[in-house]
Amino acid sequence: MIELQGITRVYAPSGRPPVHALSDVSLRIERGEFVAVVGTSGSGKSTLMSIFGLLARPTSGRYLFDGHDVTTLSVEEQARFRNKRVGFVFQGLHLLPRTSALENVELPLLYSERTAIDGLGSKALAAVGLTDRMQHTPAELSGGQQQRVAIARALVNEPDIVLADEPTGNLDPRSALEVMSLFRELNRQGHTIVIVTHDMAMAGHAKRVARIENGRIVADRTTTPARERASEAR
Repeated sequence: MIELQGITRVYAPSGRPPVHALSDVSLRIERGEFVAVVGTSGSGKSTLMSIFGLLARPTSGRYLFDGHDVTTLSVEEQARFRNKRVGFVFQGLHLLPRTSALENVELPLLYSERTAIDGLGSKALAAVGLTDRMQHTPAELSGGQQQRVAIARALVNEPDIVLADEPTGNLDPRSALEVMSLFRELNRQGHTIVIVTHDMAMAGHAKRVARIENGRIVADRTTTPARERASEAR
């Protein structure tokens, strides 16, 4: 589905040596996979996520999405592509505080080229188990519920892929497990999901884990998700 070929991303701060955030990264993710990219702070994982989501352009290399090189798209074309085909879940959530869960979820639809959008917001909230919280503002929701609203917002345009940047970083352990359980369920339903995280315990819920260090992919392996390992142990 998506393929990075020799991706390099170099930042050149004024008056300082260049920083190689990514160096010759090649990675292929098939439709329907659940992949965790794990690494410490400064490893390059957030830069990699920005490349995946067309929020940053690589300095060199190619990014193929369904066989098409999307690095050649204009800024406007990339924005339309993101809105239509990519769903984002940010660590900071970025929910509007004075609007309801439903209104937050429906925001991406304002920029959509869809001709029919009625009911998509409520459908997305139902998918994350928040049918009874649609009219609540973020302040009236728990941290885990707020993250579910953010996930619903990522799903509302029915994207090809969902990208999540440290989706459990601000959550308590119980809420974090609930969110990872939700991602597993969404993956079982056919969604392609990529998360980046520093937490190996959270990464263990994915079906595949790629480790990034110093801007390079140093390991990439298929795993048995945590819940399945626990079930086998019993």
